[in-house]
Amino acid sequence: MAPKHRLYAPDIADEILERLSDGESLASICDQKGMPSRGAVNHWVLTDHDGFASRYACAREAGLMTLADDILVISDDGRNDTYQDADGNDRVNQDVVQRSRLRVDSRKWLLSKLLPKQYGDKLNLEHSGEVAMNQMPDDQLDARLRALMAQAGGGDKS
Repeated sequence: MAPKHRLYAPDIADEILERLSDGESLASICDQKGMPSRGAVNHWVLTDHDGFASRYACAREAGLMTLADDILVISDDGRNDTYQDADGNDRVNQDVVQRSRLRVDSRKWLLSKLLPKQYGDKLNLEHSGEVAMNQMPDDQLDARLRALMAQAGGGDKS
């Protein structure tokens, strides 16, 4: 099999960017006949052929937004979630349901890692505890230390 390395070609680059924007993976695009290798595309990004790097970044982000939309489509699609058994009873097709869950979870994970500001876990950084001792004025610190020593049964209670 001949190597798939290819010199930069604007028409091929445009097709790759359009397919990435539609949510297709670079791996699946590059596996197609007539497409360059992933290494070649990465080389185009690194060397910024014809402004390819910024266009590639935009296409990747658009593709991630498409994956976010896909989460709703997958979640709402219940066409094959049930089937009728030999007795005519409705049964849940666990394989289909679990596969859909995996597809949604994979997309959620990917979005949380690649677009953490939009899709990552929100961190609550509010401080609700006591002020650190190194931030207390000396007179308050002295009073706090006396109170703690009194509780512990030692020291002067003055």
